[in-house]
Amino acid sequence: MQNSDDGARARAIVTALAEQAVGPLAMLDALATAFGTVPEAAVAPLAEAIGVDRFEARAIMLFHRDFRADPGRRHVVRPCRAERCRQRGGWEIADRFAAALGIGWYETTADGRVTLEPAYCLGLCDHGPSAAIDDEVAMRLDRIGAEALVARVTGRDGSTGA
Repeated sequence: MQNSDDGARARAIVTALAEQAVGPLAMLDALATAFGTVPEAAVAPLAEAIGVDRFEARAIMLFHRDFRADPGRRHVVRPCRAERCRQRGGWEIADRFAAALGIGWYETTADGRVTLEPAYCLGLCDHGPSAAIDDEVAMRLDRIGAEALVARVTGRDGSTGA
């Protein structure tokens, strides 16, 4: 979750770096260092600083998702939101992930262990609905499978969550 100071803080970091004529990667690195992740509040200042629209700034942030990872965030859950997985019940599975984690898209659980991000095609169209958890994929998910994955990544299944 973000607090109300995140936007001002992100803007200050990006503005200071823009004045030094650094590129977006250095900005993302500085934001990740300051926040432990690149917050959603950084989208607008980043877009302004590098001269792109907000959609492109968010795409840069997502493409460089390693900059979003911090040592405390252990897992990124990415349910597929593409049409083929949708036809196979993928959106309901994605909603199940969100409900089980208690967060929305691009949010991180309060303990910082799990972030929920959409994937727009994992290339597993014949095996959907699917999701990626970090670098591992899960195929042919159903409600029970989604809940089991959430239990594993949160440590609610008795594991360490790793």
